Amino acid sequence: MKIVSYHHESGVRGGVLIDDAVYDLELLLQGSTEAIHGATTSVREFLSLYGDRIPAISSGITALASEDPVARVGAVDEVRLTTPVTDPAKVLCIGLNYKDHVAETGRAFPEYPDVFAKFASTMVGPEDEIGGAHVSNNLDFEGEVAVIIGRRASEVSEDEALDYVAALAPLNDVTARDLQYRGTQWLAGKAVDGSTPWGPAIVTLDEVGDPQKLDIATRVNGIEVQRSNTEHQIFSIARIVSYLSSFLTLEPGDVIATGTPQGIGAKRNPPVWLEPGDTVEIEIDKVGLLRNRVGKPQL
Repeated sequence: MKIVSYHHESGVRGGVLIDDAVYDLELLLQGSTEAIHGATTSVREFLSLYGDRIPAISSGITALASEDPVARVGAVDEVRLTTPVTDPAKVLCIGLNYKDHVAETGRAFPEYPDVFAKFASTMVGPEDEIGGAHVSNNLDFEGEVAVIIGRRASEVSEDEALDYVAALAPLNDVTARDLQYRGTQWLAGKAVDGSTPWGPAIVTLDEVGDPQKLDIATRVNGIEVQRSNTEHQIFSIARIVSYLSSFLTLEPGDVIATGTPQGIGAKRNPPVWLEPGDTVEIEIDKVGLLRNRVGKPQL
């Protein structure tokens, strides 16, 4: 199941992408035998209520769409999408998680996941421009697999961790390297307003399959700059979820960016920085394609 958030005259609502059309998530659920009483206008509300039964809902969602034409919002190219989860309580990120990327940085392999945080204010949708050109001349691309939590997770084991994952999505952890390298902490380079596009949809894990067998590629203006597979992650998605849940509680709708592979612009010779007007694509096997342009500096 491909879940999106879209702009409606009443506000942002959750939707389901089926073929090339968007259907309203709440209207579809009203016809489901899995329906639960409670508001599901947003994707986070949906995950809070249905995060433990997504496979059951996913299996029948196409049939529900064909039975309820009123739920059809429109063709996807006629609907304005926004970030799949518009209000995550937490945006967590893992640094240095691909073997080849650690090698290009010259660092030793980490013993534990290297964790940092972003804010919801950094995140933009699949139809938005990438921000940051007005504060940095060293914007860098980082194609990543984002994990979306579906159930409240606290101190879960690695063996059971994937049961708490609702879906995956492409994410571009655009980083202002000049801001990042001003100090020992990464926050400034990772927290620029509107600098982190993701989506267009979150794809439920029952549809994706094994999250450690996914090809991931990044392209800038059509030229491939990163390519890898999640099998090369140092810490698997299950390990990451288990580790994070060992010291903080993960909630439905929380987003975890799981690290980028080799090829970032900062480690090229000469360095390659994103310029206003550049188009960046992040494509993940079975998950989808994210495409955004870099915005112009603000006047």
